[in-house]
Amino acid sequence: MKLPRRQFLHLAVGAAALPAVPRVAWAQAYPSRQVRIIVGFPAGGPADIYARLIGQRLSERLGQPFIVENRPGAGGNIATEGVVKAPPDGYTLLMVAPTHAINATLYEGLNHNFIRDIAPVAGLAREPVVMEVNPSVPVKTVAEFIAYAKANPGKLNYGSAGNGTTQHVACELFKMMTGANIVHVPYRGQAPALADLLSGQVQVMFDVTTTSIEYIRAGKLRALAVATATRLEVLPDLPTVGDFLPGYEASNFRGIGAPKHTPVEIVGKLNKEMNSILADPNMKARIAGIGGTILPGSPADFGKLIAEETEKWAKVVKFAGIKPD
Repeated sequence: MKLPRRQFLHLAVGAAALPAVPRVAWAQAYPSRQVRIIVGFPAGGPADIYARLIGQRLSERLGQPFIVENRPGAGGNIATEGVVKAPPDGYTLLMVAPTHAINATLYEGLNHNFIRDIAPVAGLAREPVVMEVNPSVPVKTVAEFIAYAKANPGKLNYGSAGNGTTQHVACELFKMMTGANIVHVPYRGQAPALADLLSGQVQVMFDVTTTSIEYIRAGKLRALAVATATRLEVLPDLPTVGDFLPGYEASNFRGIGAPKHTPVEIVGKLNKEMNSILADPNMKARIAGIGGTILPGSPADFGKLIAEETEKWAKVVKFAGIKPD
């Protein structure tokens, strides 16, 4: 029997919609068991702190445990590989950091392409970076620092937590834009680099406010400028590096990613929950208390940020010839 065209189209549309029903129901039931947030860095560091902070709140809102699993090594690549290979079902998530944008160019022969293989879920926070010097350096502004560095080429050292870290690429971007000759001294972590900045073994560092702000307030370090695009509430009188170098910006970012092909309904549910958490004044205060500012938005917004950071740091890594430790 030949069906009338209108009846046929109604049946066809209904049949096409059937596969979507289980997907929606699946997303509504998610999560039905424990979810893992994989962190590519040791426990106690900033990425770990943010993962535990958001994991606790997601557990409270969604009724299932969101546990943090630390898999440090290879600049975060070991953790990323584990998530890339995980089932795309929403039960394995990744704490995303600037390292992932930098690693795309820093490491040759990676088994993954971060932008292709990790689906952005939601941004979480930005961590401001401050350009700071040991008080023995006779400068008080970025302009004075540039002039002093150019008058003393190769005599100033800057510390970082290691090759390819935010502290490293932030200063290399500064060098690229100014032509200043400053020598990189890599350390095995942020803490020893900061200790040597305080003692004067290195003279300058681009560090997150989380670890430096109390030393700045105590006068043990002199902050010249914030590396973010806008001034900070916690240091309102401090100019931005961009005030002296238009277009300069460097900061840490944190967020959540998932394996590619994770159902969009699950990604959307997680994004909605995370944005609701970030809108809570208590969460804003908690993030501000550890030196960050909230980073709300859609999965597409977070994906755009990752792509922009990847492109920006690729230019710096190539300019400076940075190689992994």
